[in-house]
Amino acid sequence: MDRMACVDLPAFPLQLLLRRHPEWRDGPVVVVESDRPQARVLWTNESARRRRIRTGMRYAAALSLAGDLRAGVVPAAAIERTSRALIRQLQRFSPDVEAAGAEPGLYWLNATGLERLFGSLARWACGLHAALERWRFEAVVVVGFGKFATAAVARASRGIVVFPTAEVERAAARRVPLDRVGLDPRVRDDLEKLAVRTVGDFADLPPEGIARRFGTSAARLHREARGEEAPFVPERPAPPLRHAVHLDYAERDALRLEVLVDHLLALLRKDLAARGLALGELRMVLRHARGDLREEVVRPAAPTLDAGQWRELVRLRLESVRLEDGVVEVAVEGEGQAATPEQLELFVEEVRRQRQAAERALARIQARFGNDTVVRARLEEAHLPEAQFAWESLARLGEARPRAVRDGVLVRRLLARPVPLPARARHEPDGWMLRGLAEGPVVRIHGPYLVSGGWWARRVHREYHFAETRRGDLLWVFYDRVRRRWFLHGRVE
Repeated sequence: MDRMACVDLPAFPLQLLLRRHPEWRDGPVVVVESDRPQARVLWTNESARRRRIRTGMRYAAALSLAGDLRAGVVPAAAIERTSRALIRQLQRFSPDVEAAGAEPGLYWLNATGLERLFGSLARWACGLHAALERWRFEAVVVVGFGKFATAAVARASRGIVVFPTAEVERAAARRVPLDRVGLDPRVRDDLEKLAVRTVGDFADLPPEGIARRFGTSAARLHREARGEEAPFVPERPAPPLRHAVHLDYAERDALRLEVLVDHLLALLRKDLAARGLALGELRMVLRHARGDLREEVVRPAAPTLDAGQWRELVRLRLESVRLEDGVVEVAVEGEGQAATPEQLELFVEEVRRQRQAAERALARIQARFGNDTVVRARLEEAHLPEAQFAWESLARLGEARPRAVRDGVLVRRLLARPVPLPARARHEPDGWMLRGLAEGPVVRIHGPYLVSGGWWARRVHREYHFAETRRGDLLWVFYDRVRRRWFLHGRVE
C-alpha cells in the first residue's frame, strides 16, 4: 500500500503574522479579514481558543472575551508567495508534493519507498520536521496512508506521528474533534447541538440529506471522512530557470559585472522564450570573496523579454551595490509569466504610450532604491483618520480619468503622527500661540467636529477644529478628552 505524509503548518496565516510580531507569541492572537471591529476572525492560536475565541466570531466579540487580544491582517498575496516557496523546499524531501488549495499551510507528500533511502519513514519524517523548524515554522508531520486521515490527525496532533497500519490511522482520525477539520463554523455549531463532535460521529451520519441540510462543503467532507477522498495530484517541479558563472578572481568593477549579468540574462531570456514565458522577476545572487551571499531582486513595470529594459534595470541596481570585497560567483534566477505572442517576436513595433513609459520610470526607481520605494494609498474602513488609509506597493498604474475642475481644491495633509501642542489658556493677552511667534496667534477657530468611540479596543474622544492663524495658515487640530491635551494632526493647503 502506498504511503502518504501530511505536513500541516497550523494556522499558517497566523504563523506569518507572528513572524512579523514575535512579541505577541505568549498571548491570544487572531488573524482577521480586515482592520475593523466587525471583521470576522479567520485564524486563532491556542491561547485564544482557551479563551473560547473561535473562527467566525466578530473581532469585537472576541475582544470582549480577551482584553489583551492581538489581531492583524495577512494579505492573500503574502500567503500565496510563502506557500509557493515552501513547496519548492518540500520537494527536496519528496518530488511529489500537493498543496491543499483552499487551506493554506496544508501539504501532502508521497512517502512511498523513502524508507529504503532513510532507513525508516520515522527518520525521514524527523528530518523533514527539523527542516521546517529551521525555516522558523511550527509544523506537524503525519505519515500514514490517506489524505483525509493524515490531515485530520495532523490538525489535532503535535510533532511527528507515524502510523504502522491503516486501521490504526482510521481509528485515530475518528477521534479528531470536528472543529479541527475545516468545517464551516455554523455547520460545526449545528452539529454540536446534535452531539456530533468528532470525525467518527460525523462519518456515522447517513449520507442522505447531508448536502440538503448542511451544504455541499459539508457533504464533501462527509464523503472524505467515509473514505471517498480525492486522488493525490502532485505538482511536478519545473526545471529551475537559473544560470551562473564562477570567476577565478574577485571582481570589483560594476561595469564588468554588468556585462557578465547581461550574458547570463540572455541565456535566461532564451529559456523563457522556449517555454512561452516572459521574465517577470530577476534575482541576482552575488557570492562575495568572503563567502557571504547577496541577493538583489529586480522587477520591471510589466513582464517582458526586452533586453534593453532589463539591461537598464540591472545597471541601476548594480550601481547601488557595494563591491569592496569583490564577487567570485554570479547567478541569475528568473520567474516566468505568461507572454503574449508579440512579446515572443524578435522585432516588435510598439505604440508609444505615456503610461507604459511612466511604468518603466517607476521600475527604474524601484531598481535603484528598492521595490518598496513607490507606494500608493489604499482606503481602509477604520474609525480614526490616521487609520483610514494604508500604503501599498505600486505595481502598475491605473487608467487615467481626467476631468475638468472649475474651482480650486483644498488639500488636507495629515501628519504621520499627531504632534502635541501647548495648552490653550482661556485669557491669553495675545491669543492662542499654537505654533509659536512665526505663524502668529489663532484669529479664528471652526468646530468642534467629534470623533468618539473605540469601545472595542481603546476609548477615543477627539474634538477636531480648523484653526486659522494670523499669517493665514489653516491648521487641523483636535483636543483629546482622554489625555486632556491638544494635538496638531495636519494642515489645509
